Amino acid sequence: MVGSIAIAAGCLAAMGLVLGAALGFASKAFYVKEDARKAQILELLPGANCGGCGFAGCASYAEAIINDGETINRCPGCKQDALDKIAKIVGAGAEAGKIERKVAHVRCSGGNLFANKKYEYYGIQDCAAAARLMDGFLQCKYGCLGFGSCAAVCPHGAIFINDGVAKVEKGLCVGCGKCVEVCPKQVIDIIPENAMVYVQCSNHDKGALTKQNCQSGCLGCRICEKTCETGAIHVDGNVAVIDFSLCTGCGKCREKCPKKIIRLTE
Repeated sequence: MVGSIAIAAGCLAAMGLVLGAALGFASKAFYVKEDARKAQILELLPGANCGGCGFAGCASYAEAIINDGETINRCPGCKQDALDKIAKIVGAGAEAGKIERKVAHVRCSGGNLFANKKYEYYGIQDCAAAARLMDGFLQCKYGCLGFGSCAAVCPHGAIFINDGVAKVEKGLCVGCGKCVEVCPKQVIDIIPENAMVYVQCSNHDKGALTKQNCQSGCLGCRICEKTCETGAIHVDGNVAVIDFSLCTGCGKCREKCPKKIIRLTE
């Protein structure tokens, strides 16, 4: 009996040695040497893995730059000097390109202070959950629900809730767009960081209904549109929209807006 056990144990040990040797040989035979440039590029990328570049994370983006010639200026969290250094690392005439910094912008100024409620909500403190019940508890079905689902997914801590409305700390935001994806009301846009004027409303109802629902909603009156001398602002679907490429930041639309939902960048 003991001899049988010893033989079995010996066979298992021998098999382990053979398999170990085979795995060791395979690891060397099929080893793919990683390009040293990847680690250098990763040191320059922000490391947030936010997906704003269109890739799963910084490592995937670095590999795409090296192996596929992907453009270097797709990372929203990079500064220009980092892009220039990455271009030098890649070599072979790679160009850094210019990056236009963008930030998130919440198109709502209603919240608990100005938007009227349909009912009191006592459910899960989550925007998506609240939106499933009659489009949310606000009479304005386009308004921010204020439970901070956007803040929860922000990898940079750039979003916070104030008076029931999401706000963006532009100095921390890199414009990755994660907040845009998670917002059930689609009230968050990604706009140029240097935008001088913005519209703080996403309501598409007609003016009469807007007055009933929110004290701070765009009426679609077109006064801003008529005031703008460069054609940078127009009403689309009963709400004012700004073409930032045409806006000069003169502020005339803001001065004329009867609901004061057109504001200058802070």
